[in-house]
Amino acid sequence: MELDVRTLPPRERHPRIFALFDGLKPGESFVLVNDHDPKPLYYQFQVERPQAFTWEYLEEGPEVWRVRIGKR
Repeated sequence: MELDVRTLPPRERHPRIFALFDGLKPGESFVLVNDHDPKPLYYQFQVERPQAFTWEYLEEGPEVWRVRIGKR
């Protein structure tokens, strides 16, 4: 599953990402597609879902970033 947030208004991106993540079963993942490095999102996951997620860069810019986000 892939979630491309590039066309979403910035204020809607993190809520949509967390809603999708919260709906995952353990062991499932999705690929986030973004127009910038989603490092702030990573830090938000560390605070709000500590030890519950995995994070793997698949593509690191300069125009497109893809990150596989999984639920432990």
